[in-house]
Parts: sequence; C-alpha cells; structure tokens
Amino acid sequence: MKSHQTTQTMKPATAAKKLGVYLPATPAEFQEGVVSRAELDELQANPPEWLRELRLNGPHPRPVVAAKLGVSIAGLARGGVTEPLTTEQIEALKRDRPEWLEKERATQAEVRKEASRIKKRNAERAERDARS
Repeated sequence: MKSHQTTQTMKPATAAKKLGVYLPATPAEFQEGVVSRAELDELQANPPEWLRELRLNGPHPRPVVAAKLGVSIAGLARGGVTEPLTTEQIEALKRDRPEWLEKERATQAEVRKEASRIKKRNAERAERDARS
C-alpha cells in the first residue's frame, strides 16, 4: 500500500502570525494564496525584502507590539492601543513613557515574578516527591 503525502498548507493569516507580521501589510499575492509548510520554512530561513522590511519597520501586529513594549496584549488594550504600530511609533512610546505603559510594565514584571515563584515551588515539590 502506497501512502500519499499531502502538502500541509495554511491560510495566509496563520502564516503571517507565525512570521510575526501584520497580514494587511503583506503583499497581495501572500494575502490571497495559501502557504505550504515548506514555503513558510523558506520565508523564515531566507526572508524576502518585503518580510525583512515589515519585521524591521512594521506595522507590527499586537503580539509583537506588546513584546517590544514589555507588556501584555491586554495591557495594550487597557492603554488604548488597538491598532498595529510601526517601529517608529513603538520607539516614541518607549521614549515618552506614558503612565499607562509604566503601569503595565510593572504589572507584567509582577506576573513574571509570580510565574517564576510558582515554577520554582513546583520544581521543589517534584524533587521532594521524587525522593519520597
């Protein structure tokens, strides 16, 4: 019996998410087609000029904006940022340090600290249980 290997494809929105770019800013041929796993791997390994430009200057999708600002996506929304931002806009926010950004960065730092504490506690419990 011969198995037929089908090519895995994904919608452009999924591929854009995996590439960390804002779909409406991608070329029309990218938005209108489907992307195979091999094509995605090639885009990641050898990004074309349009992809390099988008990653460098944006506009960036919310997850990328949040990461660059050091806040959560919910924190962006609380701060009133609902649209994609360019690198220049992100840098301006970092320079201006609005109150909401400082508050959300502090919140994010607390969340990370708590997650680290829980991870350490769970590791200690697992080690203790393994010895028992």
